[in-house]
Amino acid sequence: MKISLRLIGCAVGLAALALTGALAQSDSPDAFSIQFVSQFDYPGTGNQTRPQKINSRGDIAGVFVDINGISHGFTRLANGTFSAPIDDPNSPTPFTEGRGINDSRLVCGDYTDSAGAFEGFFLAGHTFTNYDIEPTFTIVLGVNNAGDFSGSVIPSSGIQSGFVSIGGNVTEFAVTNATATLAYQLNTTNTSCGYYIDSAGVTHGYWRDSDGTIHAPIDPVGSTSTILFGNTVLRHNPRRRHDLNIMVGRYTDAAGATHGILFSPQQGFVVYDFPGATFTSLNGINERGVVVGRYTDSSGIDHGILLKVKNGSMRR
Repeated sequence: MKISLRLIGCAVGLAALALTGALAQSDSPDAFSIQFVSQFDYPGTGNQTRPQKINSRGDIAGVFVDINGISHGFTRLANGTFSAPIDDPNSPTPFTEGRGINDSRLVCGDYTDSAGAFEGFFLAGHTFTNYDIEPTFTIVLGVNNAGDFSGSVIPSSGIQSGFVSIGGNVTEFAVTNATATLAYQLNTTNTSCGYYIDSAGVTHGYWRDSDGTIHAPIDPVGSTSTILFGNTVLRHNPRRRHDLNIMVGRYTDAAGATHGILFSPQQGFVVYDFPGATFTSLNGINERGVVVGRYTDSSGIDHGILLKVKNGSMRR
């Protein structure tokens, strides 16, 4: 049944880039750095591990692609325990992607139905609840601890839009002149972030304030394609700094290399590259400054990584 509902260690080198436009890298002594914590892989030979989001407990939701090229969702608990493959029972392919997880371990994501249409889902324990706004394309990309969530739909207008569902009220929106807009995460202040595609087919990051104001484009210098995947409000030392809205994602440069990025409006960008990799993506961040992402090795296999954001204003 389809329903609409409200659901309650090694050190690495860093490079800092200024944001195109008025916002720039901060010279504050509280500037960010990123440290490698660990690598992980979904069990099994030849699996591609593509984690998506992390909750404040350290639990992860994501996607793994098996040796036959089939996508399945998964969770990884903070103790390192992996779930069995998550496959929506309404997907005959199967094709299921775990996209987000909150502190109650409510998982969200998307799957393809028997008609090949994308639909959203929520998974609580072993119970799936399918969710769609539009019948041909609805994906749920992030969920916060209030049970509010975000994603993307293709409405009857045909222009793919982002959406947020807050308190059971769904708001669809699009970046001006975009051909597609996706909202990948919604934080505790109802600020969302994601990416959009412009008329030339180029992707750019954006974030949307709780009042609906959209800030775009968000691109590091030298980017030919930027995507923001996750955001959070970092815990802070109240004697030194207000809360910081932090976003993570990736960008591709003119040489075709893809770099992970951390971005804050106050301090600009920090770039992270897994050593030796030409593809690194930072996909989710929690309020403790723990980042989950992935890199691709020289044989073309994706691996999950955990990182830690260090900042003088954060609680230790």
